[in-house]
Amino acid sequence: MRIRTAGVIAASMLCLAGVAACGDSKDNDTKGGSAPSAAAASGELVIWADDKRSAALKPFAEKFGKENGVTVKVQAISKDQQTTFLTASQQGSGPDVMVGAHDWIGNLVQNGAIDPVQLTDAQKSGLQPGALKAVTFNSQTYGVPYATENIGLIRNTDLAPTAPATMEDLVAQGKKLVSEKKASEILCLQAGPTGDAYHAYPLYASAGGYLFGTTASGDYDPKDLGVGKPGSVAAFEKLRSLGEKGDGALKRSITPDNSVATFTGKKCAFLVSGPWATADAKKAGIKYDITAVPPFKGAKEATPFLGVQTFYVASKGKNKALAQEFVTNYVTTPELATALYQVDPRPPALTSVLDSVKSNDPDVAKWAEAGKNAIPLPAIPEMAAIWEPFGKAEAAVIGGADAKSTVDAAAKTISAAINK
Repeated sequence: MRIRTAGVIAASMLCLAGVAACGDSKDNDTKGGSAPSAAAASGELVIWADDKRSAALKPFAEKFGKENGVTVKVQAISKDQQTTFLTASQQGSGPDVMVGAHDWIGNLVQNGAIDPVQLTDAQKSGLQPGALKAVTFNSQTYGVPYATENIGLIRNTDLAPTAPATMEDLVAQGKKLVSEKKASEILCLQAGPTGDAYHAYPLYASAGGYLFGTTASGDYDPKDLGVGKPGSVAAFEKLRSLGEKGDGALKRSITPDNSVATFTGKKCAFLVSGPWATADAKKAGIKYDITAVPPFKGAKEATPFLGVQTFYVASKGKNKALAQEFVTNYVTTPELATALYQVDPRPPALTSVLDSVKSNDPDVAKWAEAGKNAIPLPAIPEMAAIWEPFGKAEAAVIGGADAKSTVDAAAKTISAAINK
């Protein structure tokens, strides 16, 4: 499951120069206790990944080891992977290869924890353009993407046979279902008491808001903060109109803990979530469809964030040449991409594998279509300053707070954090 909470993101991404200090906290917990150590032996490659991906990687790691005359160890890190990796890297006990989310890149580069990877033009051309863009930072490629993810609209087709074309249409359908006592909620979009910028972003973008502008090269520009601009105020006005003192479609009582369960319990027909939610829908026997989050009528597209799962080469790894070889020439193979898809069915970054799995997995095709206009989640370190103030502002306007004063306060907090 991908749950964006301000505290987790900010804590891991702001653990900059003082990485070693972070190792004293519970954030350094891993499966089985303390972080595994990378052996100093020259003939050993150490890969860290989460539990699911570790299992999928092992046969390929063994094959790579045999072909190169080395031992390859795949070790599972169950939680707090970024902080654990940074701490171990600082202490000289990290892996050679790390598997994680692309939006770690700015923080990892700032801490000297990862190296650029050397992909050929042919290898780059075989990747989804959005995935490749997501792992590009300061005009260099800092990881090899293997899967993408984005949120969309999951719809209970028994309750809502037709996909809403606009948010206004969705609200009208949801209100009708509530009035007929066929549902108790208009929409399940997680917010909670502290908000959720990740899940709210498509609506914010549709209404004219943005987080960071871009430079001439297409990189995110931390000097161009969108929060506080007129478009962001208009967007928060829209969120307020959907909130508890408006249509009632957005509620703070819909949280990361209950949004999916409310949908699978048939209490709402519409769920804004990602591929991780479909397993629960299937288990509950819900007949569902997946489409893009609808825009506001007459407004911009409701563009979600694109997240990319990535293989990194550790700057302080003991076998960087081996790590480069594995990441560039093994991770880019269809066989490995397919194995990783099979343990966690999200759209593969390799276009050939994506095209292959679409024919057997209609959900993957639908998620890819729902995210065709997704923009890469900003990987710049300044993004850490966004999550909490934005989320709190979102929750406040959902509760009925004035949009302009709320956005202005959030903008000041974000600017102060970025410029300190």
